Amino acid sequence: MIPFSPPRIDDKICNEVIATLKSGWITTGPRTKLFEKKITEYCGNKNTLCLNSATAGLEIMLRWFGVGSGDEVILPAYTYSATANVVIHCGATPVFVDVNLDDFNINTRCIENAITKNTKVIMPVDFAGFPCDYNEINALVKKHKETFIATNEIQKTLGRILVLSDSAHSFGATYNSKKAGSLTDVSVFSFHAVKNLTTAEGGAVALNLPEPFNNEEVYKYLCVKTLHGQNKDALAKTQKGNWKYDIVEAGYKCNMTDLSAAIGLIELERYDNDTLVKRKQIVESYNALLSKDVRIELPIFKTENKTSCYHLYPVRIKGISEAQRDEIMQHVFDQDVSVNVHFIPVPAMSYYKNLGYSIQNYPVTYYNFSREITLPVFYDLTNEQIATVCNALINALNKVC
Repeated sequence: MIPFSPPRIDDKICNEVIATLKSGWITTGPRTKLFEKKITEYCGNKNTLCLNSATAGLEIMLRWFGVGSGDEVILPAYTYSATANVVIHCGATPVFVDVNLDDFNINTRCIENAITKNTKVIMPVDFAGFPCDYNEINALVKKHKETFIATNEIQKTLGRILVLSDSAHSFGATYNSKKAGSLTDVSVFSFHAVKNLTTAEGGAVALNLPEPFNNEEVYKYLCVKTLHGQNKDALAKTQKGNWKYDIVEAGYKCNMTDLSAAIGLIELERYDNDTLVKRKQIVESYNALLSKDVRIELPIFKTENKTSCYHLYPVRIKGISEAQRDEIMQHVFDQDVSVNVHFIPVPAMSYYKNLGYSIQNYPVTYYNFSREITLPVFYDLTNEQIATVCNALINALNKVC
């Protein structure tokens, strides 16, 4: 069976994890702090906080900004449930909008139509590693400054809607020659096992707040907020006589461990010159093998000002129904090839349907979803396996359409 997206775990990673275990630092310590510094250098943002998941990062930033009951957060209907769930956790209202037909990303015209006096945050999602239209989104929040109603000091300081990018897929992607993480106010990466760069579980908050914010001070505050509100972490408490600490708020527990950071440091070291090179090669191989079949709509990976990080390979099949898509996938599975769908739109999920949302209100989202199939992309995928995947898909298409 050709798997869908196994992580790359080789001797280099295993040796670094063993070295971490032997170092005595297995929770948040020197490797986590180094990983944060290296991410900041790589992305070109101002400060970075590593956590145990991207989900935690998104929620912490919503809570930092004071998002709560009565507030609205705009996000695409085409995303994973985590993007919406964190809004629910904060007691706010997710406001779903439709996406672009070509690249699956949030439609800026739909964003503008959804902005109200209750809008506190816009959460664009870089689908499959392809950046959203950040120039337009950043311009939108400035354009609508007059309608923004601040309810706390942080919101007053920003003076407008916060742009909180769900960049879970887009580590290493570029927009106007700038890397994801430095494209808007705050971006949140995922380092889950299936991501391009993994730490097994993990994520990072890339802070890039404008003046007069001091991003270093925000980082220090978030370190406290994400460790039970404790004003000293374990690393600080190891200094001689520095055992005493205080709890300054009822915080959360979502710090990254050095075991995770150890994996991330190796992954980051070889990311541009190895991981992305290989993923690009896989994408180009798929393109070459599938481009002649007129039934298959290939994904976008590069435009004049955007370059994907090749996280997913989401094809769309022309002229089919959702049921036909599911049948095609089953025929592919029957040939021992794993495929997936990214994503079942959030308004189509039972919990959100029960809240009153309907997928029928997002026609482009549904149209893309109903005919989308994601093909395997992972570091150790061979040319022979790529050919097998393509043959399995074409064989399945021949049986269904």
